[in-house]
Amino acid sequence: MDENSVSAEIKQYIAVMINDEQYGIDINFIDNIVRMQRITRVPKSQNYFPGVINLRGEIIPIMSLRKKFGFEDDIFTPKTRILILKPEPQASIGFIVDEVKEVISLSEDDIDHVVASEDKNTFITGVGKHTKGLVSILNISSVLAEKEAEK
Repeated sequence: MDENSVSAEIKQYIAVMINDEQYGIDINFIDNIVRMQRITRVPKSQNYFPGVINLRGEIIPIMSLRKKFGFEDDIFTPKTRILILKPEPQASIGFIVDEVKEVISLSEDDIDHVVASEDKNTFITGVGKHTKGLVSILNISSVLAEKEAEK
């Protein structure tokens, strides 16, 4: 297959489950996937920041995507994972997800982009059509930038 036969750029996403919904996170942001571990509470932080973890000597703030999205509290199971993201070269953050499903590949043609009209939609850039159902593509910068609005 040559370059001319590919009509749209194909990107890879980590498909994760959050509150029985499937979300996709651009694989370029993912630094590591770790099992759930003890989180040290940080006083006076937003309710969706349960605290920090120490991962190989690096202190990483942890965000609960369930709480961030307005769902009920996290339910920790053997499938619960922390995705370590590096949105910037010197910054890491962990997202608690219910389950990591798989790596999926989607082309731009497979994604219907969402026009952000309501606050909840700003977390999603589009909805991807995958063989195993629909995948809401997360807008990582919006998830991280919403801190001030939720006080």
